[in-house]
Amino acid sequence: MNSLLSILCFNLIAILVLMLCAWVFSLARRDASVADIFWGLGFVLVAWLTFGRAQGYLGRKLLLVLLTTIWGLRLAIHILRRNRGKGEDPRYRAMRAQHGAAFWWVSLFTVFGLQSILLWLISLVVQVGQLAPLPDRLTWADGFGAVIWAVGFGFEAIFDRQLARFKADPSNQGQVMDRGLWAYSRHPNYFGESLLWWGMFVICLTTPGNAWTVISPLLITYLLLKVSGVTLLEKTIVETRPAYRDYMERTSAFIPWLPRREKR
Repeated sequence: MNSLLSILCFNLIAILVLMLCAWVFSLARRDASVADIFWGLGFVLVAWLTFGRAQGYLGRKLLLVLLTTIWGLRLAIHILRRNRGKGEDPRYRAMRAQHGAAFWWVSLFTVFGLQSILLWLISLVVQVGQLAPLPDRLTWADGFGAVIWAVGFGFEAIFDRQLARFKADPSNQGQVMDRGLWAYSRHPNYFGESLLWWGMFVICLTTPGNAWTVISPLLITYLLLKVSGVTLLEKTIVETRPAYRDYMERTSAFIPWLPRREKR
């Protein structure tokens, strides 16, 4: 039987190799944005590698690996379509300008290496949840976690699609997306991603002694709120679209909620 430590170490090595390949690919294209595409694919890789080595209950293994695969492939395809023909993401262009000629090797650690470690930590619920042989049946908590995941996945997928349609309309150039459900949250897709990982955690929590994997949903929620998500994105938006400040004042940043009335 493969131990938890051996599986975690094996998966970490696999992630590092995948991201190393992604880094080489980014050098050939001079586009570090490929890291975002490989992000979702990395979770799919980890889920299936664990599935092949873990000795946990088959039903729960299948549940976790299928949910991860659906999410990871959709995200990778979405980012691939979104970035097609648009060049390097502004975040990476700014880093490239900052580091100059050294960016080619700096990106190995600050982009691809860092994402490897974060990916491994966030995917702990997917890895650990597949290891336990008990309970040897799917419980109501597994179903509850799957429902939470489904709600989060729906938020992320639907709102990504709404935003893509909005940006595809030339008449909306320079405008703020505040229509439909975006009137209730400035970043409903980020909320959806956070929520689905909490659903994964609930599934993992059905197995004994694994409450410590709460670090996975906590980490992704923190990143989306304070690091690479809301905070970083809104700093850029406010600088380019002054009308976004009014949107911020009346609309919840993360959790969908009724919009506040505008001041008179």
